[in-house]
Amino acid sequence: MSWTFCTSGAAINKAGRLANSTITASGSALASWSDEVEDIICDTARVNLISNYGSLTSNGKKILGHIASAMIAQHIVAYDIGAYSKSREAETILDVLENEIRRGLKMIDEDKIKKYFGAT
Repeated sequence: MSWTFCTSGAAINKAGRLANSTITASGSALASWSDEVEDIICDTARVNLISNYGSLTSNGKKILGHIASAMIAQHIVAYDIGAYSKSREAETILDVLENEIRRGLKMIDEDKIKKYFGAT
């Protein structure tokens, strides 16, 4: 189920101002990436956070949105790295996104955070 954890706009914003407009306008590509990301997040947490989403804490929802939008933004940037004015710009964005993702996935992998989310 696409877009449970974040909006397409949040992901596009994280991809930066030079993200390829063709892919950011492609609802099917973005929705597919959203589905993939949501599956990865649920698998990492070992909890179906999508079906439990309504009962999660507001802070938990924000953390999931932060992770999901960063993961989708990575796909957007990688789709057309050449769209960025300097190759270092794309690399820097990807590095920042990777740091956000690693920190978030590490957090939701811990049992104590699932309790905090209200997911257990």
